[in-house]
Amino acid sequence: MSQTVLSLKEVTIYQEGRKILSHINLDVNHGEFIYIIGKTGSGKSSFLKTLYADLPLSEGEGHIVEFDLATLKEKDIPYLRRKIGIVFQDFKLLPDRSVKDNMLFVLRATGWVDKDGMERKIDEVLDKVGMKEYLNKMPHQLSGGEQQRVAIARALLNDPEFILADEPTGNLDPQTSSEVLEVLKKINANGKTVIMATHDYALLLKFPSKTLKCEDERIFEVVQRSV
Repeated sequence: MSQTVLSLKEVTIYQEGRKILSHINLDVNHGEFIYIIGKTGSGKSSFLKTLYADLPLSEGEGHIVEFDLATLKEKDIPYLRRKIGIVFQDFKLLPDRSVKDNMLFVLRATGWVDKDGMERKIDEVLDKVGMKEYLNKMPHQLSGGEQQRVAIARALLNDPEFILADEPTGNLDPQTSSEVLEVLKKINANGKTVIMATHDYALLLKFPSKTLKCEDERIFEVVQRSV
């Protein structure tokens, strides 16, 4: 039987006191790849922010990678985020340091101290996304697709169980978007659970998978034909 890595029961999500999504009931099993679609402002990002505890869960029950989102304390949020890799639309690479130093920054911030171990880990994750030879490049020397591959590698540093990707292809052209999604699909095939918010319906047709839609304050599963 598949292991449940995310379980939400009657969850309502608020942002700055305003109800965004309500009555969310969802179970996600280990190894699933799930899209979240919906218009801008429909709640996709708020949903993901709740999962990585950027927004507190104040109503309903939520468990993700063995953390209880409803009772999660501030001091435990860094431990939750070590089990979750987060990929953003705008990459969020530190512009004043190289690819390698971006990686080292994250590893040191999450408690790594073994220099050789850090070097090996950086090589490993960059190799997974085809960016090993870009170790000493600065972010501005990379294309958008290359920056996003580095961002995905960064999300893999602590060997997370779960990848949350918020519009990871939003700033990329169609060809580069497909390449980035192929990277995420490969990571998923190697056993990582992936939830990806997107408005790029062409990707859904090219790489079909389970799809949830945010609409009218609800989140529900849709079949590809009705997307």
